Amino acid sequence: MRIATWNVNSVTVRTERLLAWLERTGTDVLCLQELKCEPAAFPAEPLRALGYEAAVVADGRWNGVAVVSRTGLEDVTRGLVGGPEFDGKDEPRAVAATCGGVRVWSVYVPNGREVGHPHFAYKLRWLAALRETVAQDAAGERPFAVLGDFNVAPADEDVWDRAAFEDSTHVTDVEREALAALRSTGLSDVVPRPLKYEHPFTYWDYRRLCFPKNRGMRIDLVYGNAPFAGAVKDAYVDREERKGKGASDHAPVVVDLALG
Repeated sequence: MRIATWNVNSVTVRTERLLAWLERTGTDVLCLQELKCEPAAFPAEPLRALGYEAAVVADGRWNGVAVVSRTGLEDVTRGLVGGPEFDGKDEPRAVAATCGGVRVWSVYVPNGREVGHPHFAYKLRWLAALRETVAQDAAGERPFAVLGDFNVAPADEDVWDRAAFEDSTHVTDVEREALAALRSTGLSDVVPRPLKYEHPFTYWDYRRLCFPKNRGMRIDLVYGNAPFAGAVKDAYVDREERKGKGASDHAPVVVDLALG
C-alpha cells in the first residue's frame, strides 16, 4: 500500500496536478491539507472517476483537510476530541479514516503566527488535543499513522539555517516538546533522514528563490505506530512535484507499506 501526505495549498487551483500525480504514482491513500475550498467545490467527481473516494472537512477558508482513498473509507472521524477553537471557530484541521485496514489521520496543525500570539497558544492546545485524540489508536495493534503539515520542524537539521529562524515559530522548544509528547503515545517518524539528498525538506517559500536555493523546512511528517512503522519498505519526499509552474509550496511525502 502506498500512503502519502501533501499540503496542496488550494485543491481547486491544483486539481489537475493532483489527478496527474495520483495516476503517475499509483498512490492508494492520500492525506491532503490546506484545501482552501468549500465542501461543494472539492473535486470529488474527478477523483471518483479515478477510483477514489474522499472524506473532506472544509469551510472555504485557508484550512481544510481530506483523506482520499481507493482502498476503502470507513469509520470517518472529523475533528479532534476536545479540539480547541480559535476566535470562536472550530477550524477544519483534522479528519481520520480507516483505509484497507490502516487507520490514518490527516492533520493541518495551526501555524502559530508569532511566539506569544494567541494563535501560538492555540497551536499548542491543538497539539495537546491531537495527542489525546490519537493515543488509543497509537498504542493499538492496528497499523496507524498521523500524517500532515505539522508546522513544526522536529530538529535544527530540519530547517535550512537555524539562525534564520531565531525567535520564530516552528522551531521553538515548546513546539518540539509538543511533538515529542505526541510521539510518546507510541508513534515514531517513519521517514528516514537523510534520504536521497542531504536535506529532505518538504516546504519551500515561494519568495526569494527558496526552492532553487534549497532554503526549506521539513514540516510535513508521517508519525506511525509500531505496526505501521514495521511495515514501511520505502519513504521519500517527492521533490519533483515542487517544481514547475503552478506547484504547491509543499512537496508530497510518500510511504510504501508491505502489509500482511
